[in-house]
Amino acid sequence: MAKRSPSMSEPTYFVLAALLDGPSHGYGIIKRADELSGGRVRLAVGTLYGALDRLAGDALIAVDSEETVQGRPRRYYRLTEDGRRAVTQEAARMEQAARVVMDRTSPAAGIAPA
Repeated sequence: MAKRSPSMSEPTYFVLAALLDGPSHGYGIIKRADELSGGRVRLAVGTLYGALDRLAGDALIAVDSEETVQGRPRRYYRLTEDGRRAVTQEAARMEQAARVVMDRTSPAAGIAPA
């Protein structure tokens, strides 16, 4: 597994999260990342393909299949086991970080939200 920073960028997180649903092509990943992020992550095509190349180089995703649609190649990507593990670990890291704040600002902690 490639060495990664302790946290991943939000676009990377949502690209990997989009692939949890199964293999997808670029436009499908863009749409799904937008949906999953509530519109916060809007990937440009060039940004996406740069990220896909990087994620493939890190062995977090792999090409699942290719087809030609209207004379244009369409490549489908899938998560690898390392990719599934990385996005799951990132979700757990974010949940733990959120819990630090949520536990301290909940009504039960005696601190009302602002």
